[in-house]
Amino acid sequence: MSTQPLDFIGIGLGPFNLGLACLTEPIAELNGLFLESKPDFEWHSGMFLEGAHLQTPFMSDLVTLADPTSPYSFLNYLKEKGRLYSFYIRENFYPLRAEYNDYCRWAAGKLSSIRFSTTVASVSYEETEELYVVTTAAGETFRARRIVLGTGTPPYVPEPCRELGGDLIHNSRYLPHKEELQKKKSITIVGSGQSAAEIYYDLLSEIDVHGYKLNWVTRSPRFFPLEYTKLTLEMTSPEYVDYFHALPEETRYRLESQQKGLFKGINGELIDGIFDLLYQKNFAGPVPTRLLTNSALRTASYDDATGTYTLGFRQEEQEKDFTVETEGLILATGYKYAVPDFLAPIGDRLRLDSQGRFDVARNYAIDTTGRAVFLQNAGVHTHSITSPDLGMGPYRNAYIIAEMLGAEYYPVEKTIAFQEFAV
Repeated sequence: MSTQPLDFIGIGLGPFNLGLACLTEPIAELNGLFLESKPDFEWHSGMFLEGAHLQTPFMSDLVTLADPTSPYSFLNYLKEKGRLYSFYIRENFYPLRAEYNDYCRWAAGKLSSIRFSTTVASVSYEETEELYVVTTAAGETFRARRIVLGTGTPPYVPEPCRELGGDLIHNSRYLPHKEELQKKKSITIVGSGQSAAEIYYDLLSEIDVHGYKLNWVTRSPRFFPLEYTKLTLEMTSPEYVDYFHALPEETRYRLESQQKGLFKGINGELIDGIFDLLYQKNFAGPVPTRLLTNSALRTASYDDATGTYTLGFRQEEQEKDFTVETEGLILATGYKYAVPDFLAPIGDRLRLDSQGRFDVARNYAIDTTGRAVFLQNAGVHTHSITSPDLGMGPYRNAYIIAEMLGAEYYPVEKTIAFQEFAV
């Protein structure tokens, strides 16, 4: 067991906890440690399609919106890599997705507070010393005054497809399996949003080379574009967090379901690109592809003998059932937060709402004291669309750092919006 208690331990290392590691590195008053089970930083590597880019500008990096002078900024990464002038000439605010991942790996490589290949087995609490004890799968223990959870949201598999058999994949594993998928006679993508659209475009581009049939089925009424107008973007602001968090719980849950198009929609240029590609390929004759909306997945079965999935859908506006048979199945069904098993020993110290989800305080704490266990992401039901937004990550980290120090180290913005959300 470590003898000297740490000020905090970060568990999990996605972009948000990595940003916290960067921002706390120069703070002598905070002694922290970050534990990650993977051997190195990895962020959605299965979706590094050629040309795929972030949907937020480069300023939404790990640190800039909290500390523009930080040595861990994306611009400093470009400078060290000899790519700054190329990025400048490119005149495009949006980094490539693979480039952003490489930037994060570059930042992680500069930090002394990160331990990779370290799986957390349990988190317990010492009442007498008021310390959290983090035990790893290897039997190591670390003690800390606070915990920052950054384990992220695992891939979501719909109920009908769980333990289904065969070689279906979630979109997070698309690229490593693309070659095998393209050997099949038919491929079906289930889901909506940017990932589904990117995969559909990628497979449609080569449909005449490999000769498969391609289906894209979504429950959404249409292929919704990501709303990216500037006054809408003001909803990623401190004022909107204040407003949303103060609403009654039932109102917040209603808004959560209504606001998905604000952060789960498809890039408008990609939607147009899909149509243009369909138009281009259709010139030579009908394209063997189907795009189906308003269709919810109800049942699924797999025939091992034929290697075929039979998917049962419900066209919700017509209230009609239909089936789709396919050899390849890609679930672009998003991600859903699951409470890590290692938190079970401190379950009585964590606050839950009436829906059984974490009751996240305005300061991002989820423990009964309101100052010791903080949550990265997974708070759309309490902090709105700002929760998964990369640009709000530095703001949240500056807020958490201020909570841990008892004073602001990085200025935390209070008002930035022109519009008023509350009356």
